[in-house]
Amino acid sequence: MSDTQITPVPQRRADNVAPLLVPLVVGGLVAVGLGVYGRVHTPTGYAIGPAGFSGALAMKSWLTTGAFLLAFVQLFSALVMWGRIKLDVPWIGALHRWSGRAAFLLTIPVALHCLYALGAQFDVPRVMIHSLLGCFFYGVFTAKMLSLPRRGLPGWTLPVLGGLTFVALTGLWLTSSFWFFTTIGVRL
Repeated sequence: MSDTQITPVPQRRADNVAPLLVPLVVGGLVAVGLGVYGRVHTPTGYAIGPAGFSGALAMKSWLTTGAFLLAFVQLFSALVMWGRIKLDVPWIGALHRWSGRAAFLLTIPVALHCLYALGAQFDVPRVMIHSLLGCFFYGVFTAKMLSLPRRGLPGWTLPVLGGLTFVALTGLWLTSSFWFFTTIGVRL
């Protein structure tokens, strides 16, 4: 009898999407949960926190515009961190983290107002797209944040989730702030 060794076939880390399942499922639950809450909750119609602004729509438009501009900082800093733009900037990681935090914080009062005062609405196409994008934004953002500390994820995970977050925020800006500024006018 001879000694036979069986060598296991190594799994390639780049194809291992199993660690990505939890962030994607949780992100999906966040998106669906916000959508269900937005539809089931009876909108109050009352504005939340428009202090310093002429009204709730102006507040939401300016805060979303701030988050949208910071999303470009996010995009640029991510491209530098991933080596797509060649810059030797030791503080780029901190810029990426803090601009992301600031952008996210700017979206919180907007989302609270949208969910609490207005709810998810599907009667006007622009508003329906905006409602769906809002739910998607928070879902994909959650998936991205939960993916950050995980090891063994495919190399495309963070660029794809970050890109989807950027696209969702761009769509939110176009269906809200851009609409507000071009339809109602630029005002505080």
